[in-house]
Parts: sequence; structure tokens; C-alpha cells
Amino acid sequence: MKLRYNALALAALCALGSHAAWADEAAAKKWIDSEFQPSTLSKDQQLAEMKWFIDAAKKLQAKGVKEISVVSETITTHEYESKTLAKAFEEITGIKVKHDLIQEGDVVEKLQTSMQSGKSIYDGWISDSDLIGTHYRYGKMMNLTDYMAGAGKEWTNPGLDIKDFIGTKFTTAPDGKLYQLPDQQFANLYWFRADLFERKDLKDKFKAKYGYDLGVPLNWSAYEDIAEFFTNDVKTIDGKPIYGHMDYGKKDPSLGWRFTDAWLSMAGTADIGAPNGLPIDEWGIRVAADKCTPVGASVERGGATNSPAAVYALTKYVDWMKKYAPKEATGMTFGEAGPVPAQGQIAQQIFWYTAFTADMVKPGLPVVNADGTPKWRMAPGPNGPYWKQGMQNGYQDVGSWSFFKGHDANKTAAAWLYAQFVTAKTTSLKKTIVGLTPIRESDIQSKAMTDMAPKLGGLVEFYRSPARVAWSPTGTNVPDYPKLAQLWWKNVAQAVTGEKTPQGAMDNLAKEMDEVLARLERAGMAQCPPKLNKKESADKWLSDKSAPWKKLANEKPKGETIAYQTLLDAWKAGKAR
Repeated sequence: MKLRYNALALAALCALGSHAAWADEAAAKKWIDSEFQPSTLSKDQQLAEMKWFIDAAKKLQAKGVKEISVVSETITTHEYESKTLAKAFEEITGIKVKHDLIQEGDVVEKLQTSMQSGKSIYDGWISDSDLIGTHYRYGKMMNLTDYMAGAGKEWTNPGLDIKDFIGTKFTTAPDGKLYQLPDQQFANLYWFRADLFERKDLKDKFKAKYGYDLGVPLNWSAYEDIAEFFTNDVKTIDGKPIYGHMDYGKKDPSLGWRFTDAWLSMAGTADIGAPNGLPIDEWGIRVAADKCTPVGASVERGGATNSPAAVYALTKYVDWMKKYAPKEATGMTFGEAGPVPAQGQIAQQIFWYTAFTADMVKPGLPVVNADGTPKWRMAPGPNGPYWKQGMQNGYQDVGSWSFFKGHDANKTAAAWLYAQFVTAKTTSLKKTIVGLTPIRESDIQSKAMTDMAPKLGGLVEFYRSPARVAWSPTGTNVPDYPKLAQLWWKNVAQAVTGEKTPQGAMDNLAKEMDEVLARLERAGMAQCPPKLNKKESADKWLSDKSAPWKKLANEKPKGETIAYQTLLDAWKAGKAR
């Protein structure tokens, strides 16, 4: 009797298992037919990819994995993952995902806490690739190249197609290994009211005053002229004040992003070299001949943080905000200033994140036409007088999946599955359409993006252009992003308030950065710890051949602009400009 009971139980379990497999596949079909469209894959290819996830998840469930927790900052793309894709992953694979959304600063703080304690709070993290130098040097994070070839091989999607990701060069360390998997990307670009720039009366008035055409500025001189023109010559549009510039200046951690997100490189502070300048990067940090060992930030140690180009950059930031932006700008944070251009009173903005695109194309906004097309456009940012061809041109945020070494192997594997799920070809195009933060070349080149292009103000054209390679995140010269990043906003704020001159603020910033590098040198790191150069006269280092660059006799050459359509035609022809 007992044997017969066990046989019946076994048969029931087998039937239940068969039903579970059918249910998972049915769930996958449901999501493919509804939410996961459009995709660069056919529905049959999508289903085949989902079947792989189902089978891999079953192995992990057999090992006791039922739930994982991951974290990311709060932006539209990650909200979509947390609210929609996490639910899809659970229904299809049976593994529940708790996807926390917190502020970017909190992500960095929790990550830093986990690194110090050696115990990861989460099973997976989406953190900016700005931390690549930190992850590599401390040796606490898993390198994905070795993981995918070794312990994680059976958990790695055969259709992942790493070469299709456009941001992996930003998540690769000096050892040539991939440490983070890109999840979303957006750049800081130039933003302008194309409808105003095309008005004949304004074009004629600008040409008469400045001797060249009103258009997309190629250099900071032209940007400044345009800012002056709209603020003090045009003055009003439709009865409301118009401003030639927008920015933010409140003493707040977000003020640091304004500068660490490559403001100095836009002016031309760093050396030539992609994706970041070598040996000096956009933070002004110099590395040794090994391209890895930080040796100083101050000019006295061969760095460029307080060099003439850096001081020029800070000076222009303060001057433009006070002269050409709404008076409220100096008291705003990043989040408060972001929506302002959509209100219709800003003519141009030199430093505008494409992450705001989705919020700038909503029907009814003063900057959106009745047919849904934008009155504005985005373009590559203009260059400062110290900038040279081959330098980084601006910043690109690459939020990327990162995993701790020594964490529960099965939980890590499940989090790796989820990371691949939300970046898979089955889901990535729809996610790109929702958040407008593209990560895959195949998605960027898709018909769906071609169809959307007219309503996105140049986003698609930018990501299809050869120009995009000049926009990059914080590079590997920065050995400890959390410790060094916090120094920027406190020092920059003193220049905004007038407590210090731009030179004084950058001198103090460079000094504090050197002090942190010295502490890191004493403490030691797993890879490439800093080793400071001895202090020497600034004259030894300042040069007209490489960074730190000598002060230019003329920091305001004649303004240069380009017609927006000419720029688009260049992109289509495969040229940067």
C-alpha cells in the first residue's frame, strides 16, 4: 500500500512539474505578445530566449533560490524595471525580485558600506560605471569576464551578445576585464530652441551684431554670445522673459555631478585620449606610465585640477549662471533645475542630460508643437578654448550591473539572470522606448527608433552618429569615486557664493584630492594604488603640448556655429561634425 502511495505521489509531482513548465512558457508567451513588443527578435526567437531563462531559473530554484534583492537609482528606466520587468521575471522564471529604487547618492553610500564591511546588502547593484576605477582597485567586485567563462558560464545567456552593448568600453578596467554590464545610458548634450533659432528676425539681428550665423555653437565663445543675445537683446518671447542659459548652483551633492560629469573636459582640461584623457583625465588626475597608478591632481604634482583650463571652466560656469540664467538658478539643485527648460523660457542649455528627453516631449508643454514634435533639438556640446580634437567632449552616464565577490553564489547567479533579463534583446528595445536610455546597437538601429526619431529631438541621430564615442563616464584614473566625488560640490559652492575665487576654489579642491590620494596610498589597495609625485613648481608641468595646459593669451576666440541640418547631414555621412 505504501509503495502504491509513493508511486501515485511521484506521478502527481511529475504532472505538477510538467504543468509548471507549461505555465512558465505560457507566461512568457503572454509577455511576449503584449509588453515585450517591439523587439529586434522575432516572437519565436524571443520565446527561445525566455525558455533558456526558465530552464536556468529552475536549476536555481532546485538549489533553494526563491527571491533576490537588487537596487538602482530612481530614473524612468529603472522604474520600468522595478514595476514591470521584475514582475515579468517572476511570472516567467518563478524567482521573485525585490528591486529597490533609491537616490543615486544613497546607492553609492550603500555600496561603499558594503565594500567596507565585506558583506553585500543586495544580491545585485546597478551603479554608475563612474565607479569602475574603484571596483577594479579594491578587488571587492566580481569581474564578469572571468565569471562568464567560469562559475557563471551555465548562468550566462547564450544570446547575451556582449558586442552589441555600446557601453562596455566604459565598464572595462585597466586589466582588460569587464566588471559591469551596462543597463542604461544617457549623455549630457547641448539643448536649444530650434524654433527660435530659425526665426528670420532673430537670425538677422544676431548676424548684424556678431558677424556670424545664429546656429548650434561649436565653441564656448559662440555659446556665450548666444546667451548674451537672448538674455539682453531678445529679452522676451510671447510676453515672457527669455534666458540664454540655464544651470543650477545650490550647495548640494548634485552640484558635484555638474563638474565630475565632465564639465572640465568640455573646456579642454584633460589630455587627448578615448574614452578619457591619458595620462590626465577629466577630473585632472594624472596616472603614471602604466596608465593605472594615480600620481596627483594638483598642478604641482603633474595634475590639472587647478590648472588654467580648469579655473577657466569654473569661472565661466559662475559667470554664465549669474549673467544669463534665471536668478533662481543659483539656489537650485539638479532635480529642481532639470524641468525648467520645458517651461518655455530657456533658449539654450550647454549641459543638458538626454535622460530628460521623455519629460520634454509630453503633449501640451510650451516646448512641444501641436503635432507632438519638439520645438527643441539636442546636439553635441560646444568646446572650450583649451579643447583639442581627440579629447573627451562630454559625459555619458552608464548605469551598470555590478556584483560582489564572495556573496552567496546562487543568489549572485539569480541576480545575474535578472540583470541579463532586463538587458536581453527580448526586452531591451521596449525598455529603450520607455526610458530613452539605449544600451544596444541593434536597438538604436531598429525601425522602431527610426519611427520615433522625429519626436525625440536628435536623440536617435546622436546615438547613430560617430560623435557619440566622445562622450564617456568617469574613467579609471579615479581610484575611489565616493571619497573623491564628495570634495567637488563643497569647493565649487564656495566659488558660486563668492567666498573664494575660482582659482582659490580649485586650488583647495586639488589639495584635498591629493590628500585623499595620499591616504589611499598609505592604506593600500588590491590593484594600482596611488603613488603621489613629489611637489614641484607648476612651471615644470604647464605646457602647450599636453595637460596641464598653459594659460591661453586669448580665452575667447571668435564664435563659430553650424546649421543644425548640416550637423545631421554630417552624422548621416558618418562624420562627427
